[in-house]
Amino acid sequence: MRIINCKITKNIKNLQSILNVRRDGRNINTSIVPRILKNIKSTKNIAVRRYERKFGNNNKIKPSVIEIKKSIKKLDPEIKKAIDFAYTRIFKFHKLQKTKNIKYLDKYSNIIEHKYVPINSLGIYIPANLPSSLLMNAIPAKIAQVKRIVLANPRTNGQLNPAVMYVAKKCGIKEIINVSGAQAIGSLAYVQKVDKIVGPGSDYVARAKKEVFGTVGIEGMIAGPSEVTVIADKSTNVDQVATSMIAQSEHGENSQSILVTKDLNIIKKTKKKIDEYLKYSERKNIIKKSLKRNGIFILAKSHNQICDIVNIIAPEHLEIILKKYNKYLDKIYNAGSIGVGEYSPVAASDYNVGTNHTLGTLGSSKFASGLNLNDFYKKISIFKLSKKGIEVIGKKAITLADYEKLPSHSLSIKSRMKNN
Repeated sequence: MRIINCKITKNIKNLQSILNVRRDGRNINTSIVPRILKNIKSTKNIAVRRYERKFGNNNKIKPSVIEIKKSIKKLDPEIKKAIDFAYTRIFKFHKLQKTKNIKYLDKYSNIIEHKYVPINSLGIYIPANLPSSLLMNAIPAKIAQVKRIVLANPRTNGQLNPAVMYVAKKCGIKEIINVSGAQAIGSLAYVQKVDKIVGPGSDYVARAKKEVFGTVGIEGMIAGPSEVTVIADKSTNVDQVATSMIAQSEHGENSQSILVTKDLNIIKKTKKKIDEYLKYSERKNIIKKSLKRNGIFILAKSHNQICDIVNIIAPEHLEIILKKYNKYLDKIYNAGSIGVGEYSPVAASDYNVGTNHTLGTLGSSKFASGLNLNDFYKKISIFKLSKKGIEVIGKKAITLADYEKLPSHSLSIKSRMKNN
């Protein structure tokens, strides 16, 4: 893993350049994605099946009801209990996010409203073996009362994932396609013709979602390869730092784990601890590639610089493993989710803390929030002006319309006014 010494000011620019290589997709070639989407748009399921056979080694893109039931029966009862436990916590927390419609009545008896309307149809992409991600995406959609939900979930070695199928059943999802990657996004957009697509995925999935945006909606952020940034000091248990970094790195080769600290010894100890864990990790090859490609140790000169660095990184997940974490929380504004203190690993929030783990990656936490109930609503403005209201408001509106040289606007307003 590379070490960047940001005590030398010019290295902050180097940090930005290193981050941009991953954010711009220069280390992963996704140029095939537009062609896949174009073919699916043109020939629908013919193209979907062709690409799924090629990239997913799968010939069956729609599971039968019987197959789903048989798959669920294979699920370990303990896994069911864990899913049920997570479902309850996630549901309770997200239900608290429900918002009320707004209705405003002014002194002229004009009525102005802001009405929350659930989107009509939703596509959820979930990688093959991640029931937790389906919980995170389907539960808020269910609370928002989205009418139609289509799940895209790849098969593994030709088989359905029992845990994902159980969550789908629990969340009332009846439309399922077993398609992977960019072809899954193309299918949701051009075959199932949903109104919006959400859910985490690879660089190919993230690129595909960007390409179909406009035909369908997507999350406000980029739900791409996973990320964690950890802030630590001399009081931090490096075992916790190391485990959080390798946990995030095992998601995939393009995941990113970063440590920011003022203490060089923390970097040395963490590196040693990571090496120890890798000797026994079942996913050490993936973790090694991820850390070598995207892992970074950053040495900072001050508390303020650490905050500045984190805001530049804008990580998906942030862990502040310090006793005095409040002084950092006050100055950090770019992060998808923040775990504070020694008992708050990101890995727990991936499952059953209750917060959502579908978060902005690749710097998108600079401008967007993680998935929440608002992602499943449209907000429609409604207004009803009174006779007196149009007389008063209309005069000022005409003034502005005339200034903008839009005479037909003025005419439309005047047609509603008594003395025009």
